[in-house]
Amino acid sequence: MTMIGSNSSSLPISPLSAETTLSSLQMQKENAVENTLNLENLQNRDDIKAAAQDFEAVFIAQMIKPMFEGLETDTMFGGGKGEEVFRGLMIEEYGKAVAARDITGIQSQVMDKLIEIQAAQTAL
Repeated sequence: MTMIGSNSSSLPISPLSAETTLSSLQMQKENAVENTLNLENLQNRDDIKAAAQDFEAVFIAQMIKPMFEGLETDTMFGGGKGEEVFRGLMIEEYGKAVAARDITGIQSQVMDKLIEIQAAQTAL
């Protein structure tokens, strides 16, 4: 048996406890690697969700844009280039608001397809 330390109150270390300590350290290392991979997957999934939500926002904005093309503007408080610009911004915000609720199902379909594409690329 080996003694650690120079004073007599040190605990003896047996080969069995050294193996246990080594295997425990290896398990901790493996768990740390797995946790890192899980964090990367979560961040990647968040990125995919954000991309899908952005896609849905643009899609919805393009779908509702024709609804506003036929509207006449009030000449007293509206019209001109300013309203054209701000109407476009308003339509984009409508698209973002609808996409944030995820009620159309577009977002989940896009997410599934992006995950499928990514899985196919990582399998190579």
